[in-house]
Amino acid sequence: MFGFGRVKALAATSALAVGLMAGAAQAADTIKVGILHSLSGTMAISETTLKDVMLMLIDDQNKKGGLLGKQLEAVVVDPASNWPLFAEKARELIEVNGTSVVFGCWTSVSRKSVLPVFEELNSMLFYPVQYEGEESSRNVFYTGAAPNQQAIPAVDYLMKTEGVKRWVLAGTDYVYPRTTNKILESYLKAKGVPAEDIMINYTPFGHADWQTIVADIKTFGSAGKKTAVVSTINGDANVPFYKELGNQGIKAEDIPVVAFSVGEEELAGIDTGPLVGHLAAWNYFMSIDTPENDAFIAKWHAFIGNEDRVTNDPMEAHYIGFKMWVQAVQQAGTTDVDAVRQAMYGQTVPNLTGGTAVMNTNHHLSKPVVIGEIQDDGQLQTVWSTDGVVKGDAWSDFIPESAKLTADWTYPWVCGGCETPKY
Repeated sequence: MFGFGRVKALAATSALAVGLMAGAAQAADTIKVGILHSLSGTMAISETTLKDVMLMLIDDQNKKGGLLGKQLEAVVVDPASNWPLFAEKARELIEVNGTSVVFGCWTSVSRKSVLPVFEELNSMLFYPVQYEGEESSRNVFYTGAAPNQQAIPAVDYLMKTEGVKRWVLAGTDYVYPRTTNKILESYLKAKGVPAEDIMINYTPFGHADWQTIVADIKTFGSAGKKTAVVSTINGDANVPFYKELGNQGIKAEDIPVVAFSVGEEELAGIDTGPLVGHLAAWNYFMSIDTPENDAFIAKWHAFIGNEDRVTNDPMEAHYIGFKMWVQAVQQAGTTDVDAVRQAMYGQTVPNLTGGTAVMNTNHHLSKPVVIGEIQDDGQLQTVWSTDGVVKGDAWSDFIPESAKLTADWTYPWVCGGCETPKY
């Protein structure tokens, strides 16, 4: 016979087991979606709104009945613009919170930080920001622009339309600007631009003292050749950079700046006077007049409760990525990563510019390219756009060691960076 103490222990163990099963059942009642964006630190100026739009998209999907008969549950963390912390928070989302998918990161250094975690745990990341390419992971879908969907078209535009002969490649000192500028330097030289007509400069995150650098740019642009700045400056360093351009009398008609990381969100709430006439290259602008965009903006304003809040390109990238993930889960009938990955290939979603986004087997989208001129109200007026969509390249044709590589994650051929496919 059992003693009374043993009976109590068994009862407690049984109660604990029932509690754990109930907790597991309750957890299984939702599909958890991770949101991995900096809500503090130097990148909060850009990333906070991406958290907000993900909450909107999840809320909207839940109002439609959720997914696979379950409600979606947003799990939000703040990696605080701390690149190693991104990896810790990614692991927390996957292992502790049990997320089925994660939408997040902005800088490439944060993406590089989390990449080993997603590959080790075979989880799925949707990355919504323009980046340098030179990467293809089976665990990442890149919904922002590759260099051939932003940087290369922007340089071509300045060459043909503005007659630019001298180039300042100015960036924040991390992997995205350095790799993008490596591609651009090679591209410019292939176009006949001599090395002495290319100036390259890097500054730390949050850099505030631009007086000397802008003076150097002004001197570089006074050689009698049309000069432009191609900017991969990220985060809140853009505010003093453009202010210093204005302080030193550099106008857009003198030395135009085309930026790859300045959009409506960065322009909101700052003095746009020094920026008027300068350019930005993206795949979407809030000012684009389409029924799809009008509906998206209206839904955004209703959700956020503030008609002054803007939309921007990375928000559209999250919109496209989330819609594709939902469709892939519905098609696969499960949130299993391997099944959803296969279902992602060929997914299409109407983008907000009036065309159709397509997910390719290299994990990059086909999407349009637009170049806009900054207006005094912080909006961007389109001055040029592609006729249709451009397929994103995982590997640049302008870096010799990359030009021979391919990325194709379809079965039976699985490769993120191999020289030739072997079927």
